Amino acid sequence: MKVFLTNFHYKKHFTPVQMIMAGVLYAVLSLPSLVYLCIVKTRNFLYKKNLLKSYKPHLYTVSVGNLTTGGTGKTPITAEIANYFAKKGDYPAILSRGYGGQLPNKDVNVVSDGLTIHHNALEAGDEPYWLASHCPKCAVLTCSSRVKAAKFAKNSLHCTKLILDDGFQHQKIGRDLNILVTDSEKQFSNGCVLPLGALREPLSEIKRADKIVVVNKSFNDKKAKSFARYLRKKYNKPAFVCSMVPDIVYNIKTEKLIEDDAPVIAFSAIAQPEQFYKFLRRYDVLDTKDFSDHHIYTKDDVEELKALKEKYGAKCMITTEKDAVKLKEILDTDEGIFALKLKPVLDLKGLLDE
Repeated sequence: MKVFLTNFHYKKHFTPVQMIMAGVLYAVLSLPSLVYLCIVKTRNFLYKKNLLKSYKPHLYTVSVGNLTTGGTGKTPITAEIANYFAKKGDYPAILSRGYGGQLPNKDVNVVSDGLTIHHNALEAGDEPYWLASHCPKCAVLTCSSRVKAAKFAKNSLHCTKLILDDGFQHQKIGRDLNILVTDSEKQFSNGCVLPLGALREPLSEIKRADKIVVVNKSFNDKKAKSFARYLRKKYNKPAFVCSMVPDIVYNIKTEKLIEDDAPVIAFSAIAQPEQFYKFLRRYDVLDTKDFSDHHIYTKDDVEELKALKEKYGAKCMITTEKDAVKLKEILDTDEGIFALKLKPVLDLKGLLDE
């Protein structure tokens, strides 16, 4: 059902039977979608008229977020921005909700202070831990209240910049730069808000963005460049293209690089696994295994993957870096699991021109 709903949101081709199911689904979801739309529009109106107040942290604040559910590539962009500021001598703090982590989210949790990583992936959540491990001179905080986290970053850690990870809908904090990230492949789904579509807010709210980043996850950037031009013209916003380029594939325990053209099993627990698998086309991918987004791996999962590897005679298994940080916590030995490292290529200077 989840796959069908995703196809429905993104206007995939249906068989005649699926067309009937889609019609029924449209009728069932139209009213809840309308109710959700009214709630979102009312909330945004209250913020626009200043009837709901936004906290001003008095630190330069960048928000990175998207308009749809699921992954668009905003987390690697958040890391690139944080590292850019750190290289310029700033001490940035990345504020995250810590979705999927075991830490109590009512408190401010210091996943990393920029010197030491204090919590593992299971405790912090896969994305905050990944950010902490990829942003060595940046603080990473999780809390359900971004306002509380912002105050802690400013007053206790004395950070000089704030970055809101997945912050587009979070208007409780004011920001100096509001960056909207979208996917060149899936774009804005079918144009409808949840649950009829994948939009968290109507397309009209793109006007709140200061700049737009179109993430290109294919080997051809023509579609991404075309979509960026369209957004630039339609919404009169600066639009940039960020290409996710495959960098290296390394063993998550030994860091040894994979052999070229190796027969592999690929697996992941991310929102859009099909785009990850496209990056592996240079390898002989014998089979794939999808887990739910933010899945917490167990040793039983590893045994299941090893059985799949043996069944097909694969040489090793490849997953994402986001999955790798969780798997490292439960692996005692080298199980032949490798991670694909993606390198974002983006005009950061143009994007962050202050």
